[in-house]
Amino acid sequence: MSNNLKKILKTLIPIAFGVFLVWYWYNSTSAYDRQQILYYIKKADLFWVSLSVVLGMLSHISRAIRWKYLLEPLGYKPRLSNNIFIILMAYFANLGIPRTGEILRATALATYEGVPFEKGFGTIVTERIIDVVMLLGIITITLLLQTDIILQFLQERGFDFMGLLSILGIGVLAVIFFLVFIKKSSHKIALKIKGFIKGLLDGILSILKIKKVWPFVFHTLFIWSCYIGMLWVIKFTIPETAQLGLSELLVAFVAGAFAMATTNGGVGLYPIAVSKALSIYGISSISGDAFGWIMWISQTLMIVVFGAISFLVLPLWNRNR
Repeated sequence: MSNNLKKILKTLIPIAFGVFLVWYWYNSTSAYDRQQILYYIKKADLFWVSLSVVLGMLSHISRAIRWKYLLEPLGYKPRLSNNIFIILMAYFANLGIPRTGEILRATALATYEGVPFEKGFGTIVTERIIDVVMLLGIITITLLLQTDIILQFLQERGFDFMGLLSILGIGVLAVIFFLVFIKKSSHKIALKIKGFIKGLLDGILSILKIKKVWPFVFHTLFIWSCYIGMLWVIKFTIPETAQLGLSELLVAFVAGAFAMATTNGGVGLYPIAVSKALSIYGISSISGDAFGWIMWISQTLMIVVFGAISFLVLPLWNRNR
């Protein structure tokens, strides 16, 4: 299979999967249910929706500030405005083609702030590692708070824990084998890969050289508090979900997080995943679907609007660079 074909498939498959899930959701709900869901969406209190969007924007601004802390040990002090525009632009790009946002982000940083691509990309990898750690922490807290009901739900659906652990183990071994092979090889390509990995590690290890440790920790916690808050306030737009507690909404948050990683921006899958998670607590599919769609539509529109503006403004903002 040619590289071009692989790239096309990697782009099209998540999009096609998301479109299929929208079609599947549409055909698996009755006309009456869709009418009720649309009614909830139209009647959603704009105050809570707007508050969710504000929390989303605050999380992106906080992420831009935190990014400065990672870049400073490398000797670079990018303008905060550029960081904000680049981050919004990257999220917007990810809606179209998965994972291109990270590449675009490092490229834009190199273009407008002179940070070498591999070092900028390394700091982005560091961010992703921190995000994974935070998500694992939230999953752990959620499991501790809702252990019995989650395990019962997963077992009823035949979830294979050992199979998942085996796949993860094989993946780790494959990465270790690749790194050992590259380290010992003196081939021209291997040397280029080693050079790239070294720059990447410089970016990743920048976290060990951060001078403003506590502000970095604060922004990390603030970002994820905003993520949870975005979901929390949306519960007030649906009468049936308004009484849900934090621990119950965390289950929906985790389900939504996995959905976002599976398809482009969670298209199609996010409302389904959130609705299924809420069904554990007796929330009807109509209310659950409406909740998921309100959350997904509001946050996606925010990224589309501000991301598109960032695409236009960033070059103008830096026209003298």
